[in-house]
Amino acid sequence: MPSLIRSRRYLSDRDVWHAAVVSVVALLLSGGLVFVGYLAHVWCVARRSPRQASRPMVVLVFGQRLDQGEPGEDFRQRLAAALELARSARAERLLLLGGFSGGPVSEADAGHRWLLLHGLPPDIPVQLEHDSTDSLENLRHARLLLSAGDPARPLPPVALLTSRYHLARCRWLAHRLGFDGQPVAAEPRLRLTPRLLRLLVLESAYLMWIDLGMRWAGLVGHGRMAARIG
Repeated sequence: MPSLIRSRRYLSDRDVWHAAVVSVVALLLSGGLVFVGYLAHVWCVARRSPRQASRPMVVLVFGQRLDQGEPGEDFRQRLAAALELARSARAERLLLLGGFSGGPVSEADAGHRWLLLHGLPPDIPVQLEHDSTDSLENLRHARLLLSAGDPARPLPPVALLTSRYHLARCRWLAHRLGFDGQPVAAEPRLRLTPRLLRLLVLESAYLMWIDLGMRWAGLVGHGRMAARIG
């Protein structure tokens, strides 16, 4: 239900359609080359991102829609990577992101339960964020938690832990929201499969849409549209 509500909300949003039109026009005028550029960027971030944080920092673990109340394969990989960071003293704190995507348990709660069952060190602080329904809300709520509600309070450096195909979008959004974020991959390496290729294409299209939309908003002085991600 949350996904359906979110989809309807976006489909009825004028700024969403505005950004979509800008992206389609850019795609047509460039003969598709603009999309190739975004695809290459998403691919490079997915392939090159490390699995370890460069130093101890707060780790933001992005959730994913649950499978009958339990983490699915991609989410389990993210949690396993978070567990590895915690055990190697690269996680000062874990912040599990994800609201209710179907069923009575939030993604953050399900992830925390999985970590406890698999030996999360007891000395690692864990925060749960239960209210978000997408990656943008994940980061907005994380920013609120890390700043303790004070917009003037500096944000700590964070590791953005998610699946490789998802990293470019999360890094873009985190930068837009003022984070000093390092992408950290859930998987040991990038393995090409039909499913992964499909996800990379979808992520590239999404990143093209939001990035070109924000660039256009800045160019024409569309304040409301520019404020949508910020």
